[in-house]
Amino acid sequence: MSQIEVLKAALDKEIAQHPYGLSPVELYEPIQYLMDLQGKRLRPLLTLLSVSLFSDNWKEALQPAHAVEVFHNFTLMHDDIMDNAPVRRGSPTVHMKWNENTAILSGDVMLVKAYELFLNLPADMLPEVLRRFSRTAAEVCEGQQLDMNFETARRVSIADYIEMIRLKTSVLLGFALELGALIGRADRECTKKLYEAGVNMGLGFQLMDDLLDVYGDPEKFGKQVGGDIISNKKTYLYLKALELGGQEVREELTALFSGIPADGSGKIKKVTGIYNDLNIKEITGRLIESYFDKAIEAIGSLPVDDDRKQQLLTFIVYLMNRDR
Repeated sequence: MSQIEVLKAALDKEIAQHPYGLSPVELYEPIQYLMDLQGKRLRPLLTLLSVSLFSDNWKEALQPAHAVEVFHNFTLMHDDIMDNAPVRRGSPTVHMKWNENTAILSGDVMLVKAYELFLNLPADMLPEVLRRFSRTAAEVCEGQQLDMNFETARRVSIADYIEMIRLKTSVLLGFALELGALIGRADRECTKKLYEAGVNMGLGFQLMDDLLDVYGDPEKFGKQVGGDIISNKKTYLYLKALELGGQEVREELTALFSGIPADGSGKIKKVTGIYNDLNIKEITGRLIESYFDKAIEAIGSLPVDDDRKQQLLTFIVYLMNRDR
C-alpha cells in the first residue's frame, strides 16, 4: 500500500469507529448516513500528509483530521438545503431523505462534534488550533453568504467570485494543511506556506468542481451535472462567458439565468453551447492549472526532505487531474 492508502485506511477506521450519538435516533442517524457516504476525504488526508512532512507520528493527528472532515460534512449538509440539491455523492441528500428541519439540527450537532474532536490535542497547542479553526469556520460561512448574495446581485465580477470561493472552499483546505503543520510543530514560515498552498489548491479545486458541473460524467461526478446552470449559479464559467461574449451573447446568457425552467435540459444544452463557442472549458482549465502550480511551488520550497514532500505533491497532482 502507498502512504496515501495507509492514511486513508486509518482515517476510514477512525471515522467508522466514532460514535456521534445514539438518541434521539432521528438526530444522529443522518450524521452517520452522511459520513458513511465516504467522500474523497481529501481535507483530513491533507492534514495527515502535512503532519508527515515534519513527523513520523501522524496517528496523533487522526482525531483532529477527523474533526476537519466532520466540519466539512456539516457545511455540505446545510449547503444542500440552501441549494435544494437532490443528490450528494450519488445518494439522496439528507434533507431529501429525512426533511429540512432534521438536516439543520443534525448539521448543528456536527459542528459541535467537530470541536469535540480537537480536545485531545496537547494543551499548549489547543488554543491556537481552536482559534484558527474558528476563524476558518466563520470565513466558510461568510463565503456561503456571499454565494447566496450573488444569486440576486445584478453585477458580480470575476474577482468577487474568486474571493467568494476562497472563503467558502479554499480556506478550509488551507486550514487542513495548516493544522498538520501545527501538530507537526513546524515553524511559522512553513505553517504559512502550507496554508497558502492549501488556499491555492482550494481555488483550483473549486474551479475544477465548477468545470465538472458542466462537463463531468454524471456517473463519476456524484452530483447532478448542470446543476449550477439550472440554479443560475454565477460561476467562473458564466462570468468569463459574459466577459468574452458580445452583446448578443450577454443578453442571451442573462435571459437564460433569469429563471429556473421546469425541464432544465434545454437550458443546460444552450448554455454549454455558448461556453463551447467561447472556449470557456480550455480557459478555465488553464486557470485551474495555475492555482495548482502555485500550491506545488509553495510545497516544493519547504525546507524538508524531498521524500517527505513526494506523497503530498503526488496527491495534489491527483486532485488537479480528477474527473469527479
